[in-house]
Formats: sequence, structure tokens, C-alpha cells
Amino acid sequence: MSGAPVEVVDLRREYIAKGRRRDTRRVVALDGVSLTVEQGTVHGLLGPNGAGKTTLVKILSTILLPTSGTATVFGHDVSTEPMAVRRSIGLVLGGDRGLYGSLTGRRNLEYWAALYGLDAGQGRRRAGELLERLGLADRADTRVETYSRGMKQRLHLARGLMGDSRLLIFDEPTVGMDPVAARAFRELVRDLLADGRSMLLTTHDMAEAEQLCHQVTLIADGAVLATESPRTLSGWIDAYEYVDVDQVPGAVVDEIALLDGVAEVTSRPDGGARISTVAAGTTAVVLRRLLDAGVTGIRTGRPSLDEVYVRLIGDRGLEVS
Repeated sequence: MSGAPVEVVDLRREYIAKGRRRDTRRVVALDGVSLTVEQGTVHGLLGPNGAGKTTLVKILSTILLPTSGTATVFGHDVSTEPMAVRRSIGLVLGGDRGLYGSLTGRRNLEYWAALYGLDAGQGRRRAGELLERLGLADRADTRVETYSRGMKQRLHLARGLMGDSRLLIFDEPTVGMDPVAARAFRELVRDLLADGRSMLLTTHDMAEAEQLCHQVTLIADGAVLATESPRTLSGWIDAYEYVDVDQVPGAVVDEIALLDGVAEVTSRPDGGARISTVAAGTTAVVLRRLLDAGVTGIRTGRPSLDEVYVRLIGDRGLEVS
């Protein structure tokens, strides 16, 4: 195999959505996405639900075709060489997709082993190893339809590892897992890295990305906002805070809006306001000014990732590309 594990250049995916009364509209699920997964690394795709993460995963695994742009896996084009791409990847999707509820966990894995080209003996051994490693050995011979959501997710992981794929694609792999299972998954990822595997991992959990990923591509509304190390992105996100107040005089709002490190002050019709800060220490200054002015009903917090993504575009001058 030659080429980077994943190379995506200016990828676009559009589809027509049908509404009520036969209305249709064009939806852009991916808008010029570019990224590279380097050999022997974990590359995170971080974004809220609906950002385009799963669409990109489906294109890379040849489930969907792109509208334009290119995507290659170890040099194989997903549009023109789908079989070569499928032989190169281990795909882990969530939910019930790809699992057969009427079969046992062991039989599910042995079925996938055959599709990966393993003989019966190899398939049985590999299935047994993975069931043990992922904490499913005691339920290996019960039907999957009786599994909990977290157990099904672990079976998905086992399925993706049945072949000898050098690239593993995980779509929200720890959703539904309890903390113990999620920790076991992180340990498994580190073992896979030591074995020379490369991985693409989608998540909306910054903490998970920070623990596992070498690089993270931040995506929102189908567009890339940035590709950086987790440490850099975490620093950006941690810098954002807000102060909510129930009632605040207009003169105090105007004064606070002029402070260095205050990104935005949004007044509400009921006399309250939200003050957004982007610099270390600014929140403390804002709180002191509010307390000095006799303001009560004060709450602090951090914005959602969605809110931070919007601010990253304007405050950091990032181009959506």
C-alpha cells in the first residue's frame, strides 16, 4: 500500500432534501473538506451532531459517493477503486447497523471474519480473542438482540478489528459505553498504535479527542474550521467563558463591553445580559465590576462547542475551507 492512510482534498457532498408539499431543497453536507491522516497516528474529527462527520466516514468507506473533490485511502480512490478501499479499512459504526440481532455475538464476528477472507479456524480464534479483550466473552453465545447499547458498541469494535486492516475508522466509538468500557477502548487504541495502525475517529467529546488524537480537524456545518493538535484546540476552547446576569444597568453593560478580552455583550429585553470573554483573567475582572456595581443573580459557565465554533471563525480569522 502506498500513499497516506487518508487524503481528502476539497471534498463536497450535496443531496436533495424533500419537504412537505413536494418542496425540495439542496443540502450541502460537506463543503470543501480537506484533511490528511498520517501513518501511525490517530486523527480526530471533532464536531457537533450534524456537522458532517458521519457523511465523511461514509464516503471514506465507499458507502456514499462525493459530489466533487477527491478522497483516497492508501492511494486508492474511493470513487474509482472501492474494492481496494474496502480491503484497506476496518469500519466501526454505531447502533444496530451491520449487526445481526438473531445471531450470537460470536457468530456475528465469524461471519465478518469470512468476509475478510479468514478461514474458519482463524475466524474462531480471532473472534474469541476480541470477545475476551472487549469484555464480551460471557455473552459471546447469546443473541445480539439481547445486548445493551454499550455491548453492541463493543461488538462493533470487535467487528472492525476482525481483519488485518491498517486503517481503522471509528464513528463515535464510545457512545453508549460505560466509563470502564470507554477506558478499555482507549487502551485498545494505544495498543493498535503500537502495532502501527492508523485511525480516524469522529467524536463530539473534546476530552476524548485530547486523550487519543495526534491531530484534530474541527468541523461545523460541513466545513473545516481548523486542523490543529488537541492541545491547541483545547486552549482555544478553554479560553471562552461567559457571565450571565439577571439584571444589570445599561451603563455597567457599556463599560464592561469596552474591557480588553470581552468578545461580546448581549443584552436581553428583560434587563439581563450575557457577557462573553476570550482572555484568561477577563472573567474575574468582569465579575469584580459587576459586584462593585451591586449586581446580583450572576452565573458563569463555558459555551457549547457549537458556540465556540462560530466564534473561532470570527475571532481567529479562520477561513471555512
